[in-house]
Amino acid sequence: MKLKHILPILLFTLFATSCSTDEDDNDTGIVNEVEGLLKIKELTNSTHTIELFNNSGTFYTGYNNISIRIKDNTTNNYIENASVSWMPIMQMPTMQHSCPKSVITKAPGKDTVYNGYLIYQMTSLDSSGWSLSVDYSIDNVDYTATDSITVMQSAKQNVTSFMGSDDSRYVVALIEPNNPIIGINNIMAGVFKMENMMSFPSVENYTIALDPRMPGMGNHSSPNNTDLTYNTADTMYHGNLSLTMTGYWVLNLKLFNAENDVLKGEDISETNSQSSFYLELEF
Repeated sequence: MKLKHILPILLFTLFATSCSTDEDDNDTGIVNEVEGLLKIKELTNSTHTIELFNNSGTFYTGYNNISIRIKDNTTNNYIENASVSWMPIMQMPTMQHSCPKSVITKAPGKDTVYNGYLIYQMTSLDSSGWSLSVDYSIDNVDYTATDSITVMQSAKQNVTSFMGSDDSRYVVALIEPNNPIIGINNIMAGVFKMENMMSFPSVENYTIALDPRMPGMGNHSSPNNTDLTYNTADTMYHGNLSLTMTGYWVLNLKLFNAENDVLKGEDISETNSQSSFYLELEF
């Protein structure tokens, strides 16, 4: 075949390939707004499927940051404008209770994803204890979806529940650091007070004194830690956690109310190696 006939064929092939690629990009141009997240659970009713996601694909004791999507079962489209709330319930033999939870808001920069957190203070390995109900409204029509869920035990104590010296029950959860480093880490915790069995609001203007120790290394501490104080922007408690080496750390804590009364916890001394109020971390 002569060159003058080959060139038009090559140009046509390149043009056709280019058009096909553009068309495929347009066909698959829908952004996956939960990319990188793993599905934990689906709650269904006759109208919608509620999809729950996080980084691990599992509910664990402690802080769980959850992404939510609502799918129309008829069209398979995801709902962009809904008002969403939830209620976790632990059903025990003689009682039931909830746990600390956030309001649910639209995830920043997302069209179909809603976001919130749940803080489970105990496990439910056989799906017979915890259940989760998601209530939502679309175009002024109310819906609900409920199912049992499994909550696994975290490897380290990242949440604790206790009765304070003021005869109130508190739940305190470690939220950050997620990926600790040797050096100064931002530490964030949530502090919640049980108002009743179904309500655990955040408490304001308390202080958490911090004394990290390594029990396996002579119970030594570290320099440049700062106590955790309340942040009005996110209603959480923030401080600095100094980690001088990798390994297992006990974060010994003391909780003070706004009047500087000690509600829980003790100082570390030669005769007291660990506070009764503590969280754990290992890296």
